[in-house]
Amino acid sequence: MAAQSLYEELARQLSAIGAVKRGLARILPPECPGGSAAVLTLLERHGEMRISRLAELLAVDMSVTSRHVAHVAQRGWIERSADPADKRSRILRLTPAGQVMIDDLGLRTTEMFAHTLKDWTDDEVGQLNTMLARLRDSFGDCRAPHVRAPETTRTPA
Repeated sequence: MAAQSLYEELARQLSAIGAVKRGLARILPPECPGGSAAVLTLLERHGEMRISRLAELLAVDMSVTSRHVAHVAQRGWIERSADPADKRSRILRLTPAGQVMIDDLGLRTTEMFAHTLKDWTDDEVGQLNTMLARLRDSFGDCRAPHVRAPETTRTPA
């Protein structure tokens, strides 16, 4: 097990990831804000699904998910069709125009990282990818119950 100070530094570094996320947000086209990009990305990755599943994957409230879905549907990037198993529900799927937007987002992201990390070697980028994947896998399902951190005992002053 790593030393406590290494975990503390890891927490500081992960808090600073906000700068990377803001950089990614800046490259998005104005018509495709972050929530819309997330909807498109999840539909591409997981295929067609109900809005309830999308809300679960986004880890946001149904009302927020509905707004994102309305935004991308208005632009023709997804289609909503009746669920054959339950006519009251809708199935969301990516359209060809949505795939074009996904491709554009992927190109923008790749170019941004290539420019920002131009002084990194391929091996260093590969190591970062490997370690981030390992970190994500260590957390497993982010919607699973969390293990509570041990409480510290305070001594009176």
